Amino acid sequence: MRQFDLTPFRRSTVGFDRLFDMLETSTRQASPDNYPPFNLERIDGDRYRITLAVAGFARDEIEIVAQQNLLQVKGKKDEKDNAGTFLHLGIANRGFERRFELADFVRVDDARLNDGLLVIDLVREVPEAMKPKTVPIKTGAPLIAVEDADEAKAA
Repeated sequence: MRQFDLTPFRRSTVGFDRLFDMLETSTRQASPDNYPPFNLERIDGDRYRITLAVAGFARDEIEIVAQQNLLQVKGKKDEKDNAGTFLHLGIANRGFERRFELADFVRVDDARLNDGLLVIDLVREVPEAMKPKTVPIKTGAPLIAVEDADEAKAA
């Protein structure tokens, strides 16, 4: 896998250390295991959807854990279900663990299992205090601090 040098970006940005650390970690930990296959899609501006193909897994065999900035999906198959003798075993029937790094303020909105597809809906909700605000521009002389005004009157 190709290594990226993020040093030029680190020099010219402030406060993005966590993002660069995540990028470097993900390139180091990239595994060739693509099971189960999944899709990531943006529904609209602040809504996302992860769809995992989990054919053969029941709802109680899948666990979804959402922590701060991390979504973890685990599937564990019961071994006792394979009581028969298979002549060909082509359907993957093994456990899995998928991890998704989430941005700040992204939360899990819904999770559904239907027709072998696990659909997880995510929403980014930025608090009002964090949203950009337009600052009005005033004209005129700057305001004088109360302490400075008292000194000016005394003089």
